[in-house]
Amino acid sequence: MADRNRTHDRRSLRARHRAALLAVACALVAAGCGSGDENDRAGHSPRPVERAPVKAAKPGLPGMPPLLDEHDLYAADRPGRLAPQVKDFPSRIYVPNTGSDTVSVIDPKTYKVIETIPVGVQPQHVVPSWDLKTLWVNNNRGHDLTPIDPATGKAGDPVKVHDPYNLYFTPNGKYAVVMASMDRQLVFRDPHTMEVRKTLPVNCAGVNHADFSADGRYFIVSCEFSAELLKVDTEKMKVIGQQKLPFEGAMPQDVKISPDGKTWYIADMMADGIWVLNGDTFDRPRLMPTGKGAHGLYVSRDSKHMYVSNRGEGSISLLDFRTGKLVDTWHIRGGGSPDMGGLSTDGKVLWLSGRYNSEVYALDTRTGKTLAKIPVGQGPHGLAVYPQPGRYSLGHTGIFR
Repeated sequence: MADRNRTHDRRSLRARHRAALLAVACALVAAGCGSGDENDRAGHSPRPVERAPVKAAKPGLPGMPPLLDEHDLYAADRPGRLAPQVKDFPSRIYVPNTGSDTVSVIDPKTYKVIETIPVGVQPQHVVPSWDLKTLWVNNNRGHDLTPIDPATGKAGDPVKVHDPYNLYFTPNGKYAVVMASMDRQLVFRDPHTMEVRKTLPVNCAGVNHADFSADGRYFIVSCEFSAELLKVDTEKMKVIGQQKLPFEGAMPQDVKISPDGKTWYIADMMADGIWVLNGDTFDRPRLMPTGKGAHGLYVSRDSKHMYVSNRGEGSISLLDFRTGKLVDTWHIRGGGSPDMGGLSTDGKVLWLSGRYNSEVYALDTRTGKTLAKIPVGQGPHGLAVYPQPGRYSLGHTGIFR
């Protein structure tokens, strides 16, 4: 009886051992497991399925629309790809004239000014809203924003906003971010009512331009009067990095991220070139000379090139994103002072304001030929081409994703 009990105990032990091995195997196999009887009879335990390690995707800013292509931030900006809410808007060029307190409206088909809209004091930029439904005119010294309905071209009642030099929107559409240049503040506001949600004082002078990382979790801001760059946590609304540019008298302007999201470019009108920066590490950038008074940065519709307006010499430099090198330089016919602007819907025309010449330039993006020089008001600055392809706007004269 004792021997039978010991035999029974040994069998029970072996059974429990097999069951334990089977449980481990089941945890490793991707598909579900059966009872294991067939494997036991075959004299072996199930073999675990080997899997290649999976790299976890870095989480993006909560609420931000997912990228269409993780290798190209501008994939939504292809020729003619207009969002449903803007496809019926008339194609126009909106030009803020800082010295005339007006916005000139140009018909791109005729190259003629068809309307002049009175706005507030010292309009700097015309900025498409995150939802693409409104154009905001930044009246810097008038301390307000003039809304324009791009469906009708009519201006609405101004909204009080202090020191709105420039305007951006977080990638999730949660906040408008006012670049309060003279106030030395980044002011996070409701994107519709413009009510203040948070005021972020900054320890630099002249915040003016910005762009957002691929995941939307941070943005980089240029401070033109103190020659500095800021790195800001979008969700926490907090400065997480600050550095001085390594050039005496530097004056950084427009900021743009590369299509692959790995490289940042900052135009510098005193260093006469663009700073090339790794935004993630925020290390010391290197300077790439382009031309005198480098100012505005615009990405081609095929995401292959970036146009750099050199305001001090009347030229536009072309950067090849693949090689990271300059491949061409266009000179405006008769000279000029190309500043800020944008691309036509089909990407065939680059529109730029002529800051010191009271004119607007239209250039053929295939040949660099000057198509037109259109007289406007005094001090034309951040003009907006509208509508443009894209799902939503990050602000400025039109950064679309």
